[in-house]
Amino acid sequence: MTMPLDEIKLDSQQVYDGHFLKVQRDTIRLPDGAQATREYIKHPGAVVILPLFDDGSVLLERQFRYPLHRVFTEFPAGKIDAGEAALACAKRELLEETGFTAARWDFVCTIHNAIAYADEHLEIFLARDLTAGQSQLDDGEFLEVFTMPLSALLGQVRGGEITDVKTIIGTFWLEKIVAGQWQPTPS
Repeated sequence: MTMPLDEIKLDSQQVYDGHFLKVQRDTIRLPDGAQATREYIKHPGAVVILPLFDDGSVLLERQFRYPLHRVFTEFPAGKIDAGEAALACAKRELLEETGFTAARWDFVCTIHNAIAYADEHLEIFLARDLTAGQSQLDDGEFLEVFTMPLSALLGQVRGGEITDVKTIIGTFWLEKIVAGQWQPTPS
């Protein structure tokens, strides 16, 4: 017999209401009947795009990320707007950030990247049959787009040069997909 682990919300209050993120503080009942508080970030969700070229190289971005005060190498990604379908968001973000469009899209997986303190989920999509175009960056958005062989990307993950979790997970998925071991779901 398994022990019940669910925590029951008794009260909830929003303690921060920002443009992008919101912070909740909930009073909860623990499985043993005691009360506790939980603080967590409310996030609208996001997409991650794994742009794969026919030659096995991938499209990546370099972008400065303020909370850690450094430039990161990562896959294109972006926040899902209210009422927007995840695939529509992926197509929009790929075009806006990189200028590329894709003729073929597959759903890879959903990840929850910060389960201890946020409700954020990331929907990962594989984009193939890529066509170059003009990027449409948002005001105040600065990034560099470049390509890299998957083998070099794996080497940077292994060497600790790439630490972004969505990019690491996406890289491991791509390794399995390219090897024919895992197949994504056609969108």
